[in-house]
Order: sequence, then C-alpha cells, then structure tokens
Amino acid sequence: MVGSSHEALHRIFQKEPGLLTSALQQVLSVPFPTPHDFAAMNVDLTEIEPIERRVDTLLRAETDEGAYLLVVESQGKPDERKRGSWPYYLSYLYAKYRCEPVLVVVTQSSATARWAARPIHLGVRGMPSLTVRPFVLGPDNVPVIATRQEAERDVPLAVLSAMTHGRGRQAPAILESLAAALRTIDRDSAAALVQFVDSCLTDPQAQRMWRDLMTAMQYFWRHPLAQEVREQGREEGREEGREEGRVADRVDMTLRILEWRGIPVPDAVRERVEACTDLDQLTVWSQRAVHATTADDLFAVPQ
Repeated sequence: MVGSSHEALHRIFQKEPGLLTSALQQVLSVPFPTPHDFAAMNVDLTEIEPIERRVDTLLRAETDEGAYLLVVESQGKPDERKRGSWPYYLSYLYAKYRCEPVLVVVTQSSATARWAARPIHLGVRGMPSLTVRPFVLGPDNVPVIATRQEAERDVPLAVLSAMTHGRGRQAPAILESLAAALRTIDRDSAAALVQFVDSCLTDPQAQRMWRDLMTAMQYFWRHPLAQEVREQGREEGREEGREEGRVADRVDMTLRILEWRGIPVPDAVRERVEACTDLDQLTVWSQRAVHATTADDLFAVPQ
C-alpha cells in the first residue's frame, strides 16, 4: 500500500505517467509534446562521493521531438536544502543522459506551491549563470473536479484533484464524483488509485467519507485497503450488530457532511436523521448532503 501523502503525490505519476504530461499541457499551459512512450528510471542520482541524492520520481518520455526526463518532486512544506538540490538534479541528468530535464513539483499546500514556484538563480545577481524555473502543481491550479461527468472524462485528473483538494467544503462532492467515476475503469487500476487518494486525505473526516464510499463498492473488498476497512467494520459489528452499525455509520456520515460543509443542522433535521433505521433511505440522504444548500434539502421530493 502507499504509505504516505508524500509518496502518493509522486507515485501517482508512476502509475499514470500520461497524467503528468496532460497536467503540464492542460493545467500549466506548457507546450509539452505528447509522448508516445514512457519508461521509469532509477531515481538515485548519487555519485562517488558519499552524499545521497534521490529524486522522488523520474520518468523518460519519448516524443516526436526527442526524449525528455520528467523529474517529479513531492513537497509537503518549504525546505531550502531540498530546493538547493533541484539545480543539481537537472544538471546531473542532462550531463548523464543528454536529454532535456523538466522539474515538476507537486504539493497540497498553496503556500508551499508559491515557495516552490520561485525561480532559482545561481551566479551574479541580475545576470545569473543558471536559472531553474520549477513547474508546480497544487491546489491553486489543479482543477476542482466535483461532478461525475467531469470525473468520468478524465479519471486520473479527477484523482489528482482529490489528492490536492481533499479538504474543505468541496471535498464531499469531489470524492463522491471520483467514486462514481472509478466504476467506469478496470478494477485493478481503480484499486491502485483508491490507495493514492486515501494516503493523501489528511482531513480525518474526508478520509472517513472516502473509506465509507469505498466500502460500499464491493469489488474493492479484496484489496488491502478494503480489507482494513472491512476489519474495522467487523469490529464495530461485534459491538453493535452489523446492521445497526451500518445504520449508525450512515446517520453519522449524513450529518457530518452537512456540518463539514458549513450547513446549519436544525434539531428537527438531526432528530429525523437519527431516528431513521432504513439504510437505503439514509444512503439517499447522505448522497443529497453532498450537494445540499440547506439541511431541509435532504428530504426534498424529486421533481
């Protein structure tokens, strides 16, 4: 399983290398040529000296214009020592492979994105001998994909959207849209993408909602992540009874989504939701909570 947000933010491009070049083209408007082949490369850039230098992900992209080396760095917070390594990475790779290196930094933080995007100038002030301009993907430029139609059009980009925007009021719509879109691709690919999203959801409520959604998608239950969720469900089931536990979870999920999105929940609405024991009805209400503008929208009669 993917073990951390840092790891997930760069390994997603190992799983879906086309996502990286499409993000450069569509998100950052970089005129990057469309690759016809990718190859993963050794991320160890250490030379003879005992100084370890490793990039997070390194891909070779073959295009009609020649080969490019795509250097992907996942950055959680500003780190000047790491930033100081980036010119070395690019210079070393160009000298060794004689291919054009391209640095892409991925982050979940707007502040870190602004820090990473600053050019790195080496040399005389005002007339640098070397300038490095990182391309940065973060919450300020990765699109928010919060509808099922958008997510189904580009599932990998929807995954990146969930990984960078998986917090705040828009998160429920983003996660539900992605969950629906994952049903349209093959199960093995979907199961791998589920891990990347799960690892990047630092908000406990968002991660709980994501795991609730994935538990409902039965074909993930053989996957390690689903096994973990199922074991949690079994533990709760032994304490409360399986059906009662599911009902309680759905009640909690419905109210939590409304509160998470900043929608006031009157006592009458809370009491009606908590009194319901119909799992199907609660499922409908939890889905409506993602798009509701008031708590009463849960009970709106479809037109």
